[in-house]
Amino acid sequence: MSNVRFPNETAAYRAAREQLLEEETALRKQVEKVAALRRRLPAGGEVKEDYVFDDEDGEVRFSELFLTGNSLVAYSYMFGPKMKAPCPMCTAFLDALDGNALHIGQRVNLVVIARSPIERILKFAHERGWKNLHLLSSANNTYNRDYHGEDEKGSQVPMLNVFTKKGGVIRHFYATELAFGSGDEGQDPRHIDPMWPLWNVLDVTPEGRGTDWYPKLSY
Repeated sequence: MSNVRFPNETAAYRAAREQLLEEETALRKQVEKVAALRRRLPAGGEVKEDYVFDDEDGEVRFSELFLTGNSLVAYSYMFGPKMKAPCPMCTAFLDALDGNALHIGQRVNLVVIARSPIERILKFAHERGWKNLHLLSSANNTYNRDYHGEDEKGSQVPMLNVFTKKGGVIRHFYATELAFGSGDEGQDPRHIDPMWPLWNVLDVTPEGRGTDWYPKLSY
């Protein structure tokens, strides 16, 4: 039970709020339980190869991305060479991630990988105002296909993968596989929602996130 009270609230409001508070507490405990299970995952498969990417400074190998600690978070950005523009949903997510990248970088390594040539990626990033994301092009390797950022037809897929490095060996650790789960009928997988401020803010409002609104590249 909460001791917090707000001006002019009714007994009915307080009773409903206390019931919701119990559910929020249970949800927090479940989130913590899932995070603990995730941390206890056994070692995943060794990375297929030491992929060579392009970034703003030239070529960089996968093994060279581990600068801060032994974990690497890699987001596959839906921005392929055949796409006229990048995915608006991915872009909205990266808008938020760019603001947090400096903080994340104090603990782990973070990169964003897209199939478009690096020049195209950097041009869009500049137009978008991104300053903190380490952007990589996988135009000349098979990373996207190997780690499910691209399907067998070459269509781009939003995917977040985590890798670990121990004793010089890099292994896959985790992926947001909810993106591929069957889920409930009519339910979006929401595989990266817990990391996405946009939906979390909308979810605490009476309007909620809605069922037919999605972010755009411009408004």
